[in-house]
Amino acid sequence: MKHILPLTILVLCLCMLPAAAVIQEVTIKGTVSAVSLENNTFTITDPARYGCSYPASGDVVCSFTPMDRTSLSGSVPSDSAYTVFNIGDSVVATSLGGEGVTWITLAKLLGPADPQAYVTDIVGDPSTIPTSLAGDYSIWMSNTPDCMTCSGTTCKAALSKVEILSGTDVVMSKDLKPGYSMTYNGRNDGSSVTATFVKGQAPSNTCAAYVSGMAGPQTVSVYVVNVVPPVGFTDKAAVTPPPEVTMPAEARPTATKSGMLPFVALVALALIAIFGFSRRE
Repeated sequence: MKHILPLTILVLCLCMLPAAAVIQEVTIKGTVSAVSLENNTFTITDPARYGCSYPASGDVVCSFTPMDRTSLSGSVPSDSAYTVFNIGDSVVATSLGGEGVTWITLAKLLGPADPQAYVTDIVGDPSTIPTSLAGDYSIWMSNTPDCMTCSGTTCKAALSKVEILSGTDVVMSKDLKPGYSMTYNGRNDGSSVTATFVKGQAPSNTCAAYVSGMAGPQTVSVYVVNVVPPVGFTDKAAVTPPPEVTMPAEARPTATKSGMLPFVALVALALIAIFGFSRRE
């Protein structure tokens, strides 16, 4: 009987865990060097991997670090990539399940130099790209599940609520069905943003059949986004480097959720240790 309470504490702590993402995402920057329609792949050369360091004091530092690979190849998220990207384009790309193999997002950069590294086009899931959109725009998405199509932690998305932000202000918000688009061009500076929801997934945790604590893959969606920068933005971008943020932090919370597992497990073990010590006293 003396072991029942510690085990109960551990089980309760584990049950409080949200669904955790289990498939690794890798984000890189490089140059499109080859396109294969036959194999449905893009090859990116001179890849630099995105990562963050967390010093004991001070701000988190995020950057792209050159890899020891000369190139990475992976399947494209949508055939739209073949009309958006060309050989020689500078891109940021995110793959699922390791380095390359499956690109879930491809983002075209405004210029080859780092000070001009703003995104103008995205095919895939924008929430996986850490680089800012051109023109001080950003985009946020939240999907509604079709609860009749769920498998584990994910469902097909019936709708996607898409918000376009100019600076910190939401300037347009729409619920898009798969295949539908929206365009914002209300700033009178020659700029515009067009977003198309191609297809997607939504978390199953709002559906009645969801099992609390279920672990499974993160949701992935496909959008096609095009940003026409304001007049003169290229010259301004060459002087003012962009921040390494594309969208609100809550756009992709899966890394935080999966990171809670070791923390909660340690808390559970600490509680057990405390309880055991108090019993001995």
